[in-house]
Amino acid sequence: MPIHLRAEPGDYAEACLLPGDPLRAKYIADTFFDEPVEVNTYRGLLGFTGTFEGKPVSIQTSGMGCPSAAIVIEELVQLGVKKILRVGTCGGLRADVMGELIVPLSAAPADSTAMQYVDNEPYAPTASFELVHELVHQAKELGKNVRVGPIVSSAVFYQPDQGQARRWAERGILAVEMEAAVLFTLGALRNIQAGCVLLVSDLVPGVSVQIPAGGGEYVYISDEEMRKAVDGMAELALHAITA
Repeated sequence: MPIHLRAEPGDYAEACLLPGDPLRAKYIADTFFDEPVEVNTYRGLLGFTGTFEGKPVSIQTSGMGCPSAAIVIEELVQLGVKKILRVGTCGGLRADVMGELIVPLSAAPADSTAMQYVDNEPYAPTASFELVHELVHQAKELGKNVRVGPIVSSAVFYQPDQGQARRWAERGILAVEMEAAVLFTLGALRNIQAGCVLLVSDLVPGVSVQIPAGGGEYVYISDEEMRKAVDGMAELALHAITA
């Protein structure tokens, strides 16, 4: 039994969604799984296993940031998980992605956790092509729009460098979040499929014309829009990971 996921091999399906928020994990399990079973509660890292359209699937909370996510991912691999798909929110780095779904190809590691796994040598954490392809395919089948491109995984939410987000945007990065880089890195190192689908829930200050002049505040989608978008993201992720 791992230290943080108090479960045994077989408690998790080989396909597992990975949200950061424990309440989102519970919501997705209760809403989309058939007969979900709670398999972990330790440290609030809620995990559930059930089926989606007759196919086994799990969902496990990762917590916030690469260090927490790395622990959870390592232990999921110990428990036999073969495919991990992160489902979460991100901050948009351009005005036209607000409220959109993003399928990342890569995640620039602006966090030392992923870099420690590769001895701080140059490395580009990249999603598994199988999951990227399936997400795009399923999005077309379900009539959902997705953006495909690079993101960045940051170690800092309240970024003290006011110019950092704009520099990322100028390099073509679509959004910033906090876990994908280590997921993609561990996917390669542990020989599992690793991918991500993200909802752009806000716009990062300083990079969008939609942010009021003189502002510096995040601009968020509404709670109702968030609920609908999370449902759409979960539906897409479940179809892709169980395909």
